Amino acid sequence: MQHFSHHYQSDISRQQFDLIRQDLEASRKRTHPKHIDPYDIFCAMLYVLKNGCTWRDLPADYPKWSTVYYYWMSWSKAPTPDKPALLTQVLKKLSLIDD
Repeated sequence: MQHFSHHYQSDISRQQFDLIRQDLEASRKRTHPKHIDPYDIFCAMLYVLKNGCTWRDLPADYPKWSTVYYYWMSWSKAPTPDKPALLTQVLKKLSLIDD
């Protein structure tokens, strides 16, 4: 599995990520082995949220922007109108957004 080296203020710790790892990995299709650590993908999303940059402007020490964007689209879709998206659920779990 490919790991990236990044250290930005928007990054969360590995211990914080362990609180949500199971939630994110449970949503993944099991068609092939993962090649990129979900931690790096999630931290890249936090970078975009904090800095308001475009996807293509992600720093090179994160996964490719298209990979991060793919997961963003997948995790931000609400499964039903009355259930929040997975991304919203994990951000709340980490207390990064209010109810």
